[in-house]
Amino acid sequence: MSDFDGINAIVTGGASGIGLATATLLASRGASVVCLDLNPSVPTPLTGLKADVTDDASVRAAVAQAADTLGGVDVVINNAGIGAQGTIEDNDDAEWSHVFDVNVQGMVRVTRAALPHLRRSAHAAVVNTCSIAATAGLPQRALYSATKGAVLSLTLAMAADHVRDGIRVNCVNPGTADTPWIGRLLATAEDPAAERAALEARQPTGRLVSADEVAGAIAYLASPLSSGTTGTALAVDCGMQGLRLRK
Repeated sequence: MSDFDGINAIVTGGASGIGLATATLLASRGASVVCLDLNPSVPTPLTGLKADVTDDASVRAAVAQAADTLGGVDVVINNAGIGAQGTIEDNDDAEWSHVFDVNVQGMVRVTRAALPHLRRSAHAAVVNTCSIAATAGLPQRALYSATKGAVLSLTLAMAADHVRDGIRVNCVNPGTADTPWIGRLLATAEDPAAERAALEARQPTGRLVSADEVAGAIAYLASPLSSGTTGTALAVDCGMQGLRLRK
């Protein structure tokens, strides 16, 4: 038997990057998984459903359909998110509202819709994809960092609110991960190779985090084997937050 046998999971942003890696790992360990995404094309045995986390009606319909398809919901992985570059001067009010709408309120909408199902589960867990940007000041990431700081605080508040419902809530804090979003960011740089080298160099291991490594941390927090863990932020950052190496 595997730790996720009989577990039904929803993964948002589940069609690419960290979301797809997580959904694939959970399925390989026995879970039945529905991926919610704007472009929900996923390989078997995963099931994809279209959902826009900025639209409450879309979220509620997708979560209801996922619960019907799966026969319940035990685990919610709130992974859908977008990036933003620049200082506080570089994004207007509309962009600040949009990124918060996706990265923070999107998690609220999905979890809120899933709560009735989670309360009926014997192994309910929510894992939010946060970021090392929530705990380390990074240049040119003001808006993105603000949303991830909110996700960290939201995770702790949700863990406190729902512990007596039997729902565990945790988050993972990836460092710079080798995902399609980072690929797009590098493609816009004047010198993509130099920019990639700079991103790698700021992580003590000298490399980017892989999507599979982040997925492994998410699976750990979502697993029934981690039933004693709630209100925790787990860094997957190649030592970026905690290590200070001498040159």
